[in-house]
Order: sequence, then C-alpha cells, then structure tokens
Amino acid sequence: MSDRQSIRPFLAVLEKDGALLRVPKPVDREFELSAFLSAADAGPALLFESVKGSSLRVVGNLLNSRARIASALGLSPSDIVPRIHEAIRAPVKPLRVATGVVQEIVETEAPLAQLPVPRFFEREERPYITAGVILARDPHTGRGNASFARFVIHDGRTAMVGIAPNHHLALFSRRAAEAGKALQIVVAIGAHPAIQLAACLYLGVGDDEIECAGSLLGAPVRMVPAKTVDLLVPADAEIVLEGEIDARQPLEEGFVSEYHGMYENYGPGFRTTFSALTHTKDAIYQAIEPGYHREHVYLGALPIAASLRSAIAVVVPNVRDVAVTEAGAGRTDIVVQLEAPRPGQARRAIFAAFAAVSLVKRVTVVDADIDPWDPVAVDWARVNRMKLERDLLLVPHAGTDRSESMEDGGLVTKAGFDATAKASDRVEGIERALPPQAQRDAARTWLMNNLPSERRGWLK
Repeated sequence: MSDRQSIRPFLAVLEKDGALLRVPKPVDREFELSAFLSAADAGPALLFESVKGSSLRVVGNLLNSRARIASALGLSPSDIVPRIHEAIRAPVKPLRVATGVVQEIVETEAPLAQLPVPRFFEREERPYITAGVILARDPHTGRGNASFARFVIHDGRTAMVGIAPNHHLALFSRRAAEAGKALQIVVAIGAHPAIQLAACLYLGVGDDEIECAGSLLGAPVRMVPAKTVDLLVPADAEIVLEGEIDARQPLEEGFVSEYHGMYENYGPGFRTTFSALTHTKDAIYQAIEPGYHREHVYLGALPIAASLRSAIAVVVPNVRDVAVTEAGAGRTDIVVQLEAPRPGQARRAIFAAFAAVSLVKRVTVVDADIDPWDPVAVDWARVNRMKLERDLLLVPHAGTDRSESMEDGGLVTKAGFDATAKASDRVEGIERALPPQAQRDAARTWLMNNLPSERRGWLK
C-alpha cells in the first residue's frame, strides 16, 4: 500500500480485491446517491464516476465492517482494538511540511458550492457533509483536537454544525464565544482511514487525536499550513474546507437522522462560515451513509471499544477484549471479555464502562472462551451462565447523551449482565461437549484443504 495518507491507497486495495464497485451511470445527489449506499450497506465500496452537478467523483461504504477496517490498517480484525489501545498510549506528533497535494487547487469563491454533498433521508431538509474530520485548537491551551460532526449546507459559504454539547469541539466553540470570537476549524475529507478512526476516539481534553492517528499509521501525520486560517491540515487528504464556527450565531437544523436509525430534533446548532476549499487535482469526495448503517456503526464501534478497554483496564486489569455491538449501533451496547474473572470484577467492569462513555446503556461481561464480537455466543452466555435474580444489574435514572433513543431529560435506565460462569452453579462443570482436540484439528485441516476459499468462512 502507498504511503499517501489519504483514502486513495485503500481504494486501490479494495479494487484489487474485488471489493470496489464503480457506478458509471449519472447519479443524483438528491436521495439517489444515498439510496445506492443504503442498498450496498453490507457490500462493496461504491465509487460514483458521475454525479449530477459536480465534476468530482464520490466514494462511500469504505469502512463497513471489522474486516474492512482491519484491511485499511494492515491488521487482522482481532488486532484492531489492541492496536488502537496501543496508539492511545503511544501518540506520535504530526510532521509539519511545506506543501501537500491537498492544496493543488485553492478556491475561495463559494467553497461549498463545488462539493457533491448528498441529501440522504426524506425528513432531513438539506444536504449533509458526513465524512469530514474536523480539526481545531482549544482556545485555552492551544492543544489540538480531531473529531467528526455533520455539516448542514445552507449556501455556498454557510453551514450549520451539529455537535453534542459534551463534545470537545462544542466546548472549544463555547470557549471561543466567551472570548468574543469564532473558533477556527479545518475539515478534512478523504483522509487516511487511520485519521478517520482516531477522530472517533473518546479521549481527554488536551489529548490530540491526530497524534494517535500517527501512531496507527506508524508514521507522523503530514500536516501543511492552511491558506486562510491559522491551523495545520492533513497534507494528503483529498479535500479540505477552512473556516470558523461561531457559537454566538445559532442556526436551526430540524429533523436529523441518528445512529439508532430514527430521527432526532436537537434544535439549533452553530453557524459555520467557510473561507476556502482546497483539494487535489482529481479529488474524490467521500460520503459516509449516516443513521443506522454499517460504516457509521463501525467507525464509532471500534474506537469506542478501544477507549473502553483502556478505561476498564484501570480497574479490572484482566480485561482481554471489548466489543461494541452492531445491534447497539456501535454506541450503546457493549460486551466485555475477562480472563479468569474474580468475584466482583464483572460488576466493576460494568460500572467502569458506564462511567467511561455516557452513551453505553447495556454491558454484558463474559469469560475468555466467549468471543465478544459473536452475538450468538454472547447470547448463549447470557442464557446459560446467568441467574437473572443475581446477575442482572439495573441502574435507573443514569445519565446519558441527548442522542440516546429512549432518554428522558438526559436520563435512562442502564443494564448490566454478569454472564461469566460461576463454579458453584453447576456440579457437572462448564466444559463444552466436543470431540477430542486432535481429531477436530485434523478434520478442520482436511476441510480447509478441500473447500474453495470463498466457502471456508463457516469453519470453526
């Protein structure tokens, strides 16, 4: 894979593997592009060669599974969470460079007008930028931050950004407003998948996600000075928007899709004004299908899993893995895998998860023999290793995020499931009924050697 820090090398890998489908027919930005992405949700990445009203191509559905994300990072799926965990602990500072391909073309006249921004869903009133990594600096400390938020397009320069009130970007915007200023930002579209994943991390104020991205990449993120604001931008991204968020100027949003697959109405967000658009000569615009769609799910799930693993390990050091489930839209439902848990550790892990990420509302704790990413195995543990009167924990009136589908006044009831095996529960023990290991290994080897590669996925 090329060392260019954009989506471009990964697209080449997907095409080589037959996982990229080119769409040559002209596609309309008004719902049609979204309909294609929704239909291909669990399938190939889509590269739209012709989008009506724009000279730019559009790509979507890139990171719609653990396997895809692992491929983008050059890892196996089981190594993603440990690798992100390692990146959080060993950040790599970015490298400032003089020039970058993202500034091959610079436009200052109506920067938003040239982008093929889709309108996704029926009750949303306007088009949304969904794949933009937003970079800003804390007005108090100068430390950097990278995050995702959606921009609603109003005209060629103006958009509304919808940010959850507890997110660091919202905090920085309010701090700038308190000082009588707008917050300078840049928005990178088509940056390397490692940068996109890092932007989804739940870190502390002052922890710069771009440094974690450098660790994931195995090299510093190359950054070049922006043209119209005092910030650095990813030098190899496809597209960058430069501008500022003014928290003193609210703009109404109306209905917006949310990760749980339904609509929310959050009221006004912050006005954003863009001063420049820069991009490569043959830029590809990236769109992430929002709502309850797999790319949106997994871009949240894996960084949240790594952040939770770090937080839980502080109080339960024998945590092995954390899964954030597709059923919970990559946000609200998690599974914690413990190695030889001691009495009381499952409950400690449950409370640590609730404390670390406010969105989490269901936590299941399992033993090391249960794959936390396998929903059937996890359900088996809940059915066969729990006494509900003892092992079900309900936490009424717990704080949550405004995006939680069932919240009421910022509160929701949360649930913990201790689905770990207790030796005293079964005199027969918990050993699984299986053929001897040697015969199982021999049978699996024979099947692996005699089945076509595309039919081996069901082997255990």
